Amino acid sequence: MKDKIMLLDELHALRLKLLEAAETRGSLTDPEVLAISEAADQLIITLQYIQKKELLS
Repeated sequence: MKDKIMLLDELHALRLKLLEAAETRGSLTDPEVLAISEAADQLIITLQYIQKKELLS
């Protein structure tokens, strides 16, 4: 599993990419914007899983 810091960095990069794509495309429902958003969502879920495991350890 990826390191938590690496995942947070990746999430930050996706957030910036998402903002740029939404501004460029002018729509939050553009397929590219949605794909980036879904990738960010998956990272968030992974980070939540890691955090939960840390709390239970």
